[in-house]
Parts: sequence; structure tokens; C-alpha cells
Amino acid sequence: MSDLATGGIDAELEKYRRELTGYCYRMLGSSFEAEDAVQDTLVRAWRGLEKFERRSSLRSWLYRIATNVCLDMLHAGNRRARPMDLSAPTPVAQAQLRTRPEEIWLEPVPDGRVLPSVADPAERAVQRESIRLAFVAALQHLPPKQRAVLILREVLAWKAAEVAELLDTSVASVNSALQRARATLAESPPAACDPANPLDEEQRALLERYVAAFEGYDMEALKQVLHDDATLSMPPYDLWLQGFDDIVGWLLGTGSVCIGSRLLPTTANGMPAFAHYHLAEDGDGHTPWALMVMDIRQGRIAGINSFLDTDRWFPLFGFPERLAPGQVL
Repeated sequence: MSDLATGGIDAELEKYRRELTGYCYRMLGSSFEAEDAVQDTLVRAWRGLEKFERRSSLRSWLYRIATNVCLDMLHAGNRRARPMDLSAPTPVAQAQLRTRPEEIWLEPVPDGRVLPSVADPAERAVQRESIRLAFVAALQHLPPKQRAVLILREVLAWKAAEVAELLDTSVASVNSALQRARATLAESPPAACDPANPLDEEQRALLERYVAAFEGYDMEALKQVLHDDATLSMPPYDLWLQGFDDIVGWLLGTGSVCIGSRLLPTTANGMPAFAHYHLAEDGDGHTPWALMVMDIRQGRIAGINSFLDTDRWFPLFGFPERLAPGQVL
């Protein structure tokens, strides 16, 4: 205890911020709630340091606190979702833009805030796969304690006895919860995507073609990079479209405000992403419009998840509020 009670405690606790944020994000489905949960966890740990008797590791103790914080936040029964989790796709001819409250939407997250550095390629792949939007959305269907068990056992590779100690329950209860969680996910498994860490040469070329097609507003070129059943969603609107014809119909209709856009690459949720800028209304450069998180499957783009609340997302991802004409980042 004495080594933690000295001036190094803040740095010692801070070492766990990123992996705890990843854990809380998977539990809560919200970037901002995850950061709040981790901050609460670290404050509670700092205040309760005298009660930490080293019967477990500091890391295990922090996860115990973080789990309790997340379970408290989930008691209200809130479950975050994507538009495709709430309704069937809408034909473009019937498309209407209806907003829903921000607290119902699954949120994107920058990779750098939730993915700790790990040397093992297999572990790294599991970490990235488990923050994909489709996977986190699937987790939202689990009761909170089953969600915690599944993440701890299958994503973080904790032993059943370790999870049982963290949750103050038995190994049998942990194994039972894990079995139920697996069965629930098997009923509605998250859609598969191609691994994208790192991007291979074919994926880089695909994304370059997508950027050229979108920035040039070339619908024929766009058709060559999209799956026939590709999806387009735009939270906070509950509308989502499926299929090339409906996506193009949208882009040539209401979505034609995107003509002249610029896309800047980033990563989110373990997948390639873009900061999407529109031509500024005053004609001076470009201004934020959306954060696009891409799904790639079998060498084509299978999903475009456009998050439109740029007042929240662009600062989180470190993108500027305006691009000057010709500005290169």
C-alpha cells in the first residue's frame, strides 16, 4: 500500500484509463458516458485507497469499481442502438428525417481512446473486433451483468474465478451467465466485417476509390465500391437506407447537399472512418457535416454509418471546425 499512497498514485491509476474506457464503452455504448464512468472510477479509487488491501491486483480492483459504476448507470434500463436496430429500412421514396433523443443512439469512439497497446496480434484483433459498432450494438441486447461477464471472459480473457470474485458471485453463476449471453448473441449475431488492422493494399485502394467517387459525386464509380445490400444510416435521424439504388436516390435528392464534400481519414470503432466536410455556406472552405464509420465486407463497402452531431464528434476526434480552401491535414 505504501508505494501507492505516495505521490505516484495518480500516475499509477492513470495507466489504466485507456483500457477501462474501452471496457466502459463496451458496457455503455457511449463514448462520453464511458469517459464519465472512468473518471468516476478513478476518483472513487483515489478516495478509497486506504480500503484497498491488495487482496487483488490494482487492475482487478479498478475493474470492480468500473463494473459497479457501469451497472449503476445501466439500472435505468437504457439500451443504445443503431437505426437498423429499431426499424426496417425505408425505401427512398418514403424517406423522412425524424430525430430521436441522443441518449438512445450507439455512439462512435476513437480507437486511440479505447484500444490499449498490445503486442499479440490475436489479442489485438479481438480488441478491435469487440468495439465494432455491430458488436457493441449486439452487446446492448444483454442484461447488464451478462454483458459484463461476456466482456470480461471473452474480450479481456479473465478466468471465471476472477470474474466471480469481481462480481461477488460463484463460478457456476458466471459460467451460466456466459452461456446465456452466448445464446442471445447467437440468435442475432453481429454482421461480419473484414479485419482492417492494418488496412491491406486492397482495402486502401477501395477506400481511395470511395473517396474519389464521393468527393467527385460520381454515382457510377460509387456503385463499383458498394455492396448491393450496403446500408446508410444517419443518427440522430432514425432513417436508414439499404441497397445501392436507394442510397443513390438519397444522394441525388435530399443528400445532394453533399456535392463538393471533402473526406479526411481517421479510425473509429476498429474500422476506417472519415471526417466529412460540406462546402461552407459562405463559400470559404468546408465545415463539419458528419463522422462516417465504414464497414467493409468481402472487398466492398457494406455500411456507411454517418454520425451528424459534429459539435460532439469532431472535437472528440481532433478535427478542426473549418477547412480553409485547399487545406491539407
